[in-house]
Amino acid sequence: MSTEPDALTITDVQVLDADGGLRPGPVHLSGGRIVGVGPDAGSPAGEVRQLDGRGGTVIPGLIDAHFHAYGAHLDMFRGESRPLSWVAIAGARRLGRALRRGFTTVRDVAGGDAGLAGAIVDGLLDSPRYLWTGPALSQTGGHGDPRPGDLDCCVGHHHGSEVVDGVDALRVAVRDRFRRGAHAIKIMTSGGVISLTDPIRIPQYSPEEVRAVTEEAARRGSYVAAHAYSPEAIVHSVTNGVRSIEHGNLLDAPTAALMAEHGAFLVPTLATYDAMGRRGAEIGLNPIARAKNAEVLDAGRHAIELAVDAGVSVGFGTDLMGELEEEQLQGVRAQVEVLGLIEALRSMTLTNAALIGRDDLGRVEQGAVADLLLLPGDPTADPSLLWAGPRTVIQGGLVVGDPVTR
Repeated sequence: MSTEPDALTITDVQVLDADGGLRPGPVHLSGGRIVGVGPDAGSPAGEVRQLDGRGGTVIPGLIDAHFHAYGAHLDMFRGESRPLSWVAIAGARRLGRALRRGFTTVRDVAGGDAGLAGAIVDGLLDSPRYLWTGPALSQTGGHGDPRPGDLDCCVGHHHGSEVVDGVDALRVAVRDRFRRGAHAIKIMTSGGVISLTDPIRIPQYSPEEVRAVTEEAARRGSYVAAHAYSPEAIVHSVTNGVRSIEHGNLLDAPTAALMAEHGAFLVPTLATYDAMGRRGAEIGLNPIARAKNAEVLDAGRHAIELAVDAGVSVGFGTDLMGELEEEQLQGVRAQVEVLGLIEALRSMTLTNAALIGRDDLGRVEQGAVADLLLLPGDPTADPSLLWAGPRTVIQGGLVVGDPVTR
């Protein structure tokens, strides 16, 4: 695609933001920003290209706050054993497909590095706006430790996770991630579904270790995201300074209230449990992982409802690994089924933008970054337009590739 955004006007469209109802277009773009919305807004000066919306609807570009560019395998051990060259090429393709689905920004929480981020900035690949944490931090035997309990082996690549124990070692690891350009830090504070040696509910890392990570992040003006399922692990995380709880499927009402009190975000990832529940046998998911998935699958929807009732800011993520990547838009469907159209749209635009500290994303208004989706109809009448059928993706004022349907 072109690297320099021209002035562009999207005609014959209506606009749907997460803040309200439908309003008339057109939408004027210039210099990668939105410069006007509505029939009374002035057109950009000079030569302006026209994009015929054909009666469709413009919405903000979607933000996936729990993406894994390097998550090309469901098997953590295999994923951590691949050479970085292979993983980076696979990650580039995963990012390109996410962009064409309409995700104009992703937060990679457990992977990414300065090389991949630099290639994106230099225009070497089409990609969503890319915010990365580097490999997630895990204690020995924690969710990010890919070693089976019955094997004496070493996995040293650290594509998605790195085992780091102890306060001093964690401080060094956090400082080095920020040295390299990380957006935030990811830690594992409970067991997980696809890891084999850790119970889901038990909190991981000591309070001192968690605080060491959150203090270092705060000193850099950043924050920490924690993989946490159980109330025990969520309380352990939030009370020690974690800002973003990932998954949170086993959340209960008192813990949701505590999250709201601390201003913590919940980033649910319904897509991955739904997909693994439907396709676990097909993709050869380990029986241990399938049993863990069954435990958290039904609870995930209820956790979102509890969080909303408590006033927690609920974002949106997918967490899809391996071939399940193609289920990304089904995560949109799952979130709409729980929250309804407008609140689900808010979660994957305005709320995620607030989480990553970008108030110029996630909205269709003057001054915002021109990250947009053009849908071929009215999603308030047919919400499935968000997850099924063609869409035109605009990132930074540039029309991206060919429309895709999944």
